[in-house]
Amino acid sequence: MSLGDLPHGSIKYQSIFAVGLALFVITLLFNVAPFVDDDVRRAIGRNRRIDIVFAAGGVIAFIIALGLLFTLLADLAADGLGRIDYDFFTNFPSRKPSEAGMLSAWVGTSLVMLVTAVLAIPLDVAAGLYLEEYAPKNWVTALIEISVSNLAGIPSIVYGPLALGFFIYGLGQSILVAGMVLALLILPVVIVATREAVRSIPQEIKESAYAIGAEQ
Repeated sequence: MSLGDLPHGSIKYQSIFAVGLALFVITLLFNVAPFVDDDVRRAIGRNRRIDIVFAAGGVIAFIIALGLLFTLLADLAADGLGRIDYDFFTNFPSRKPSEAGMLSAWVGTSLVMLVTAVLAIPLDVAAGLYLEEYAPKNWVTALIEISVSNLAGIPSIVYGPLALGFFIYGLGQSILVAGMVLALLILPVVIVATREAVRSIPQEIKESAYAIGAEQ
């Protein structure tokens, strides 16, 4: 059977034409491939040399930047270590450099971190465990998970107006308010981390815990 024996435009005509065209393209590729392969190899070789040059330049730039960083840190340490003494940690900020200290800064930061940990860690870890192990799969759980994901995507600067509107106007400025805002800020992070940690526990360990009395 040939194309001359078939009606023009029929299915058989188009099928034989497509097969012939495919064989022609395959034959052409086999004949052109050796020449293209050499060009490709030369291009790959050039690209590898360029990659080596760029990698070497990146390493040199990294070493220079690291050296500058260590130089700045060494100069800062040489200039500042002699000024750090007991009074620096026990004095409040002052207009007089010789009497200035950081007592309010490190005490306030420590208290805020303590309040944040007390408020956030038990609640967030418990929420993560509940959502991962005990929460039923319904629309309420799905809504909670979506809310946690949305909280994780909110920029931290948004929590400033939130704290101003919901906490400061009601409770005033205090360490407690600062800790509450930070606890709300890290809430989605701790919940997600807790769920990932629980999810990574092998099933064999969970079954062993169930066998010795752990509740499902």
